[in-house]
Amino acid sequence: MTADRTAGTEAGHEVRDEVRVAAVGDIHLSPECAGLLRPAFLTLRERADVLLLAGDLTRHGTLDEARVVADEVRDLGIPVVAVLGNHDYHSDEEDEVTGALTDAGVEVLEGRSVTFSVDGRTLGVAGAKGFCGGFAGRSAGAFGEPVMKAWVRTAHDAAERLAGALEELAADDCDVRIALTHFAPVPDTLSGEPVEIYPFLGSYLLAEAIDSVGADLAVHGHAHLGTEHGMTAGGVRVRNVAQPVIDRAFALYRLPVHDRAPAG
Repeated sequence: MTADRTAGTEAGHEVRDEVRVAAVGDIHLSPECAGLLRPAFLTLRERADVLLLAGDLTRHGTLDEARVVADEVRDLGIPVVAVLGNHDYHSDEEDEVTGALTDAGVEVLEGRSVTFSVDGRTLGVAGAKGFCGGFAGRSAGAFGEPVMKAWVRTAHDAAERLAGALEELAADDCDVRIALTHFAPVPDTLSGEPVEIYPFLGSYLLAEAIDSVGADLAVHGHAHLGTEHGMTAGGVRVRNVAQPVIDRAFALYRLPVHDRAPAG
């Protein structure tokens, strides 16, 4: 289901030929971090049209930690869109974490999309946490023990939720489409991580979902020792915005707006 909001713009602006995206993941906030990112985030109204949070927003997935995150991003003057990460699930309080963020005005996505009007353009974000499993030629298969089959099925289900959310944006003819996940869709942005743990950092199924529908940008986190820039086989730009990778409060990307053929 798609929600519609206005991304901090005023009537009468000319239609712009780009959309400005701020993004960060893996901020891992806890009560002792209160106020740490707020000064930087308060500059976003003049610099970006949306803030994307790519999961692992808390350290241990507790409600108290989520409230800290909520206070950091409350009333920024631009939309804030998030997916949860594995840390945000750790304490089995993911519903409470989601609730705290939602109360602060954050759109928390899991298998759904949201759209915003940006100076006459429509920006759409499709979100899902994603899951691990590995990449082409080195991925887990649904064979053997039930727990192994369940693990692989979880990866497939996560990719299907992302594809479904992207299909919503395609149906809405969004001018700019972004795929937001926590787990990585490509191995490119894992460069720097030990190769032995690649299967636990992402899944090629996410990239297949992105390429099957189309997007202008894919944003993820999770890989703290990885690399910022990558690309899917279908040519979609991928950015790892885990804070240890970008080494700043957020990364800024300018996405050009291209005319599209109508969906369908």
